[in-house]
Amino acid sequence: MNIFEQVTIKDVKLEIGQLIKSTRKKHGLNQNEFASQLNISRITVSNLELGKNTTLDTLLKAFLYFDLLNSFHEYFQELIRANQQKSLY
Repeated sequence: MNIFEQVTIKDVKLEIGQLIKSTRKKHGLNQNEFASQLNISRITVSNLELGKNTTLDTLLKAFLYFDLLNSFHEYFQELIRANQQKSLY
């Protein structure tokens, strides 16, 4: 990556959307079926996959459904551990 290139929020939202869409298709689900499994609307699924604004709860429901939540949880725990200040005593 060029030092002048920065990842944007939009980039990350689009990548998450692509991940959810490809994983949904890999599981053989259409948007209506996936929405029904998560108890959300098809429009919400579409917005998530398009990288449009969605709630954190919706994103976490999708991660949980596809068994991705533990991986993300472990990643965040590692970030927290890495950022903890060590005691000077």
